[in-house]
Amino acid sequence: MAEAKKTTDHDEIRKWAEERGGRPTRVRRKGREDEEGGILRLDFGEKDEALEEIEWDEFFEVFEESGLALLHQDKTADGKQSRFNKLVRRTDEDEDASDGKGDGA
Repeated sequence: MAEAKKTTDHDEIRKWAEERGGRPTRVRRKGREDEEGGILRLDFGEKDEALEEIEWDEFFEVFEESGLALLHQDKTADGKQSRFNKLVRRTDEDEDASDGKGDGA
């Protein structure tokens, strides 16, 4: 059975996504292009027109402001590289485990 992990570490999240061809995005909101924030997503493969690509710095700024963590899977049950991921609300336990800044420690 494949196991999912949860992290708030920026370096780990970026590395995991980029190894799979992922890029930081947010859901496009019609009529609100200049509004900050938005629903974050990691986009893989062909660009999804419903998503707006953003810089990693902006992604992590919203990630922190929203109190999120990334639930992700490294390998599928049959051992292949997995892209499974979900942005979830951070818990107190997540706060204790990492400061979210990706200090490389």
